[in-house]
Amino acid sequence: MSHTVDQAFAMIDAMQKYKRIVQVGSQCRSSIVYAKAKEIFSSGALGQVTAVEACMDRNDASGAWVYPIPPDASEKTIDWDRFLGDAPKRSFDPVRFFRWRCFRDYGEGLPGDLYVHMLTGIHHITGTNAPPLRAASMGGIFRWTENREVPDLIWTLFEYPSFRLSLRCNLNNESPGVSRYYGTKGTMEIKDEVLTITPQHTEPQPEGYSILGWPEKLRGEYLNRWHKEHPAPLPGKYALSKSAESFQAPAGYDYQVDHMNNFMESVRTRQPSVEDAVYGKNTAIACHMANHSYFNKTLAVWNESARKIQGA
Repeated sequence: MSHTVDQAFAMIDAMQKYKRIVQVGSQCRSSIVYAKAKEIFSSGALGQVTAVEACMDRNDASGAWVYPIPPDASEKTIDWDRFLGDAPKRSFDPVRFFRWRCFRDYGEGLPGDLYVHMLTGIHHITGTNAPPLRAASMGGIFRWTENREVPDLIWTLFEYPSFRLSLRCNLNNESPGVSRYYGTKGTMEIKDEVLTITPQHTEPQPEGYSILGWPEKLRGEYLNRWHKEHPAPLPGKYALSKSAESFQAPAGYDYQVDHMNNFMESVRTRQPSVEDAVYGKNTAIACHMANHSYFNKTLAVWNESARKIQGA
């Protein structure tokens, strides 16, 4: 949503001062699949979720923002000064104009382009309404080495109060975009428009490994006692074991349409949008933290009272 942390807060101030409807464009926020995932997460069906991971990868020039330069690109056809805005002044460069995501003066690299979508969905599902506490990134420029300042691979570990989140974007290998939520009772996975819940088998079991070193008599006493305390169900009292359960969006469903519809409804009703500037600020700051850690080779810490990212 923003190029800097300060810009994000300025957007919130403007939204509130002028009473405007603002909706950020991470469309998964309006997806019925993510709404179902939030319902499942909030129900406690996954148990205690302490780890979340997600990835969004690409493997072509377009995915790496190495877009073709139109042959008529010049200062006669491009308003270069308008494009630069408050970025550092420099001579006309069509590469910077058409491939702006590759340069720090204008874009936020992979976090600002792809992390933001994953983070929006994760914040929505987990009910997160604040930036992460800390972030640590690693990565590099391995393949797309020309005319580029931002990494083509970045991996970030985020610290949230109740869970840890691992995000990855890799422009050197295509793999399905997926997010997973690891709970004590089950694992939830979203891959494309399919949501799958796989239960963890948490039925009580006697210890098998550590007692191998016990004397046989003590081992037998332990097992006898355990089975008395955990008797098998009586005939007719058995319950079915849970297996994987899936939900899928119907054919032809497009969450981008739902996201636009939600915006239009907010404009009509003057009710807050599903992804306003406050919501977008929390996600944007997480992206800024990922970049801060990568470029400064430090742990990025969010200071809420100072409204700034600090190094560890």
